[in-house]
Amino acid sequence: MRTTRWIWLLALPSIVAGIILWKSHAAPDGESGAWEIGLASVEITPQEPVFLAGYASRNHPHEGVAAPLHGKALALRDGAGHRAVIITTDLIGLTAEVAEPICDRITEATGVERADILINSSHTHTGPMLTLSNDPTTKMDDTQAARQVAYTRHLQDQLASIAISALEHCDQPARISMATGMAHFVMNRREFTPDRGVILGVNPRGPVDRSVPALRLTSPEGKLLGVLFQTACHNTTLGGDFYQVTGDYAGYAQRFVEERHPEASALFMIGCAGDANPHPRGKLEMSEHHGQALGTEVCRLLDDEKAWTPITGPLSTRFARAALPLQPVPDAKARAAMKLQSGSWRGFVASEVERRLAAGETIPPNYSAPFGVWQFGSSLTLVGLSGEVVVDYVPRLERELGPTRLWIAAYCNDVYGYLPSARVLREGGYETRGLYAGGIGFFAPEAEDIVAETVRQLAKEAGRSLPQP
Repeated sequence: MRTTRWIWLLALPSIVAGIILWKSHAAPDGESGAWEIGLASVEITPQEPVFLAGYASRNHPHEGVAAPLHGKALALRDGAGHRAVIITTDLIGLTAEVAEPICDRITEATGVERADILINSSHTHTGPMLTLSNDPTTKMDDTQAARQVAYTRHLQDQLASIAISALEHCDQPARISMATGMAHFVMNRREFTPDRGVILGVNPRGPVDRSVPALRLTSPEGKLLGVLFQTACHNTTLGGDFYQVTGDYAGYAQRFVEERHPEASALFMIGCAGDANPHPRGKLEMSEHHGQALGTEVCRLLDDEKAWTPITGPLSTRFARAALPLQPVPDAKARAAMKLQSGSWRGFVASEVERRLAAGETIPPNYSAPFGVWQFGSSLTLVGLSGEVVVDYVPRLERELGPTRLWIAAYCNDVYGYLPSARVLREGGYETRGLYAGGIGFFAPEAEDIVAETVRQLAKEAGRSLPQP
């Protein structure tokens, strides 16, 4: 039975955040390296012309397929019978509007709870735009919008189906272990200029997370069954002038690993990539090269038995929604100034605020963002952050939770916009833009503390041993 309760967090003297917490199975004491897993996948390449997501400059549907897209599911069952599932997609990201009906179907069909489901998208900018209605901010006519809606609804069916299948066939005995590599192409993109402030560019001295955490799934006899790996880098090797479907470097990395290990499934997750781009970028060959480099690093880990540490159960999962505060709605004078500033995103935000106000909408003072924590015995804590999270949250959560046995994923469960840190908000730049789906508005600096306290509390309840504050 699901237990729901309210927890009130005091992140700052003047900030109170309400969190609805869904507690999942309480795992028994004692750790075990025995797991059962289930794997499933489906091709999600669009069959009709669709608009690609990620660049507002695109003005017509895609023109071909450079590489197919996939959705994949990994189900886990610990020694106590607790099941959970990770869904990965070669897509820009699922909003709550798209993701939650998928989770509802999985729960109804299998009995797993919301805390037991994690959906992550690679954030490729060469995959279909997802929508369940004709968004007035897009450049689509009604016929094209209907195609986008049809694709999105079919995608919901596909992802629910593979997750249910993986859970229902979660009976393959397995061992799970973890290793960490490095991706050298990850580049901070917040370039500081003398006259234009912070722009989207190249900043070799800026902070990034180049780690490549990987989970290896093997049979008890040592046969490789699958590998789940992550990089904290935008999937934006290709720009808005590219109109072909592809999973970008993440898709090519998965293909590279699977070609060299045809008996196994390769799944990709993305980390705190909000302010990181691949470097160099701009050509399909570069995308393939980055994918090969990442895939080579994963295969290097797979070939090095000493690199892997066993991951034990039991598995304990937690899920919460936290009310992240937004800045006050810009007044008419501020909106007029925003429209005059360089960068189309500022004008978009101002116009979208005015459109909503003219329609009689009330712009909420906060956004309810989902967060998840999965605790694997005492050997690993997997944190699932939502939104396009900047890299500052990696060292912040390492301080909150401790730096070891920690995997921080982002773009999970709801990709509603950018989640900047207080530092990024002070400095300015594109990553401050906040919500672009499910609402509009800029996050307040206090949001960082609420995220940190939310994750810390979830990790504590899941069973992680925390450092003293």
